[in-house]
Amino acid sequence: MTTLRKLLLVGALLGAGAGVGTALFALVTPGEERKQAMLKEMPEQYPQRRDEAARTKELLLATLQEAAATQENVAWRKNWMSGGGGGGGGGGRSA
Repeated sequence: MTTLRKLLLVGALLGAGAGVGTALFALVTPGEERKQAMLKEMPEQYPQRRDEAARTKELLLATLQEAAATQENVAWRKNWMSGGGGGGGGGGRSA
């Protein structure tokens, strides 16, 4: 009998916790108008930011393609933007 009582109590507490969690989630979730406003404020909406992101992706892809085509460890370069073997020796570490 006490086991049944404990199980019912645990079930009631879990149900109450789930109810409180659901209520809090409903309170903090933005409405449809706020969602639309947030989407308009996204950085990708601005052409300059879009172009900058596209350029960054192009540079990353070019670096990955170069790294795949060479045996050099491009991560050790002092200037990643420069091509060729400009590692400089030592990878920028000093004793």
